[in-house]
Amino acid sequence: MRQLCFLLLMIPAISASITAEPAVRLIKLFESGKDKYHTCRIPALAVTEKGTLLAFCEGRKGSESDSGDIDLLMRRSVDNGNSWETMQVIVDDDGNTCGNSCPIVDRHSGNIILLFCKNLGTANSDHILNGTAPPRSVWVTKSSDDGITWSAPVEISDQVRKPGWRWYATGPCHGIQLTDGRLVAPCNHGTGNDDKDMHSHIIFSDDGGATWQIGGIQEGWTDESTGVELADGALYLNMRNCRGTNRRAWSISHDRGLHWSPLGEDETLVEPVCQASVLRLSTEKTHGKNRILFSNPASLRRENLTVRLSYDECETWPVAKTLWPGPAAYSDLVVTSDGKIGCLFECGESGPREMIALAFFTLEWLTDDKDRL
Repeated sequence: MRQLCFLLLMIPAISASITAEPAVRLIKLFESGKDKYHTCRIPALAVTEKGTLLAFCEGRKGSESDSGDIDLLMRRSVDNGNSWETMQVIVDDDGNTCGNSCPIVDRHSGNIILLFCKNLGTANSDHILNGTAPPRSVWVTKSSDDGITWSAPVEISDQVRKPGWRWYATGPCHGIQLTDGRLVAPCNHGTGNDDKDMHSHIIFSDDGGATWQIGGIQEGWTDESTGVELADGALYLNMRNCRGTNRRAWSISHDRGLHWSPLGEDETLVEPVCQASVLRLSTEKTHGKNRILFSNPASLRRENLTVRLSYDECETWPVAKTLWPGPAAYSDLVVTSDGKIGCLFECGESGPREMIALAFFTLEWLTDDKDRL
């Protein structure tokens, strides 16, 4: 209870509507055990060209397992997160697994592109990786009306999955649009049951999400990843690292994601082998400084959800602050149209799968009032 008391002091209330404006405002968006879903997991966030916030997750019906009857869920806010519409089911495939939301906002068309994966609800990752179940398939759906409605999903597996790739995951977190308009989605795939057979990669689209191609493929022992465009136009990919070092892996591409530098490990970015999120906050040209955000459970266990800030394009992370000291896991970052930073993350009191909460805070809070946009 000592941990919970700390949280109550830091965050006066966890609710969908909070009248006071504390330094960190926490909103419970998805709750496990509610609305016919046993567990809600795997958050992803996007802010549309109109400023609408879209929060996605997996709704797992039978258990907390990664396999089974799993739907894609979404909640929507048109007032920068002050209020939220009721939950929508975006994809339901009649008992099969639909997961790994990866939303990308196309600035040119205003469309929201949502990539995701499917597999048989009766198949788990071992079945898929050892070939006793079909490979995971890759799909895309699109919204042209700010997330109100979504198109019928279209399968793109033939475009983005090579022969021999059995496991596949898009995201799970937001994708990005490069300065030149290219849409980039962080992904990973597996060819066997060993972690050395898991590889991060990207896929990209140069026609607004109509068609997709496979980009560069990372070394083994890597999977769930997150990317950001650097100030010099390079692409930075930050990856979950299964080499046993409990440090995030990273790589840089200077040709828009086709080829990558050898893997590095970031000694500052401690991880328990979990997912993370990276997001640009500002550029020197627009706000006087280059600022990039990073979130993950900064521990050897899934706990201590922490947000970090880099001023030198992901080379160092001098600023760090804990959002949730207790159990926590996957997260995704966003910057709202009114300049707040949002972090959607899995957390709980006894375990990290009790709820998915959205924390709002400012740059001033993150830096103890030493930095301002």
